[in-house]
Amino acid sequence: MRAVRKVCYVTGTRADFGLMKLTLERIHGSSALDLSLLVTGMHLSTRYGLTVREIVASGLPIGAQVEVEDDIPSGPLMARNIGRMLVGFVDALEVERPDIVLLLGDRGEMLAAAIAALHLGIPVAHVHGGERSGTVDEPVRHAISKLSRFHLTATEESRQRLVSMGEPASQISVVGAPGLDGLTEIATKSREQICADFHLEAAGKIALLLYHPVVQEAATGGADIARIIAALRAYQFQILALMPNSDAGSDEIRKVLDEASRRHEIKAITHLARSDFVSTMKEADLMIGNSSSGIIEAASFGTPVVNIGSRQNLRQRNSNVIDVKPTEDALNSALEFALKKKRFAKSNVYGDGSASMRIVSFLSSVRLDALSLVKENTY
Repeated sequence: MRAVRKVCYVTGTRADFGLMKLTLERIHGSSALDLSLLVTGMHLSTRYGLTVREIVASGLPIGAQVEVEDDIPSGPLMARNIGRMLVGFVDALEVERPDIVLLLGDRGEMLAAAIAALHLGIPVAHVHGGERSGTVDEPVRHAISKLSRFHLTATEESRQRLVSMGEPASQISVVGAPGLDGLTEIATKSREQICADFHLEAAGKIALLLYHPVVQEAATGGADIARIIAALRAYQFQILALMPNSDAGSDEIRKVLDEASRRHEIKAITHLARSDFVSTMKEADLMIGNSSSGIIEAASFGTPVVNIGSRQNLRQRNSNVIDVKPTEDALNSALEFALKKKRFAKSNVYGDGSASMRIVSFLSSVRLDALSLVKENTY
């Protein structure tokens, strides 16, 4: 009889937890797997909504909470916090002693966990590897892939990229994007309900705004978001804006959003529950900013997405994405096009909504022995 395998998932933001929640619930419910979460980063900060409470409310088991310095976001702070998380993850993983560490994406907490797991002899399974972005996220994502033993990619293109990077094809499985799983089922709120919640007019145009800083372009974030808000207001959009993540440059974006909110130009929100967020994405006339949710999830609703700047550069696109630079003329052209188009076909290159079942199957059945820790490039 095969022993139950223990899986540790690292979560640092509302975004990664929302994308992985259904997968984590299925891991937790599997008789072949035992789940533990290592919680860190933005989850533990009141500045970002103290979203660890959402994890606690979900009933998913937390193995450890790894604290970081909570201060004005900057590049040096991000780097120091990776070091703090590395130490914390080593301590937590020595206690938890998982069979596999499960990571998603390209953030610093995932990099720290991958380094810790590698040195503790624990194989890493990396979700969403092999994708491009053209910013600091891309080398971090690829670094995590090179530290990982197993790869659970969203698309065939990503699989091919990992193979070209020297990752063994036998250790790569195309599972799809876990953020698509259960997406339409949890988008239950109507346009009228959303408008009632946020005091918007259902007959008016609604824009969902989510704009994160790009570390290499931190100095321009405030001016960029101000220009975006001005363009949306010129086209008479009602703007529902979510606060940015904790990367360097986010404080300037937050200041502009706070000021616009005080002037009643936008509705600014620190955090939305996943179901409310995807319901708003479904019902909005437009999604705008530079969030990966616009690149991946929004296509399942056919929502037009104006993707701004370099943060999602080079990622695979669905047909609903309109790429622009953060200039007045480019924004105006994109908004005019989106308003004329209204809606796109509901097709999505990132999968069929069954990633979580494939991930559970993989984690339950993948070979784990001494060879699991042998990492050889194949090129």
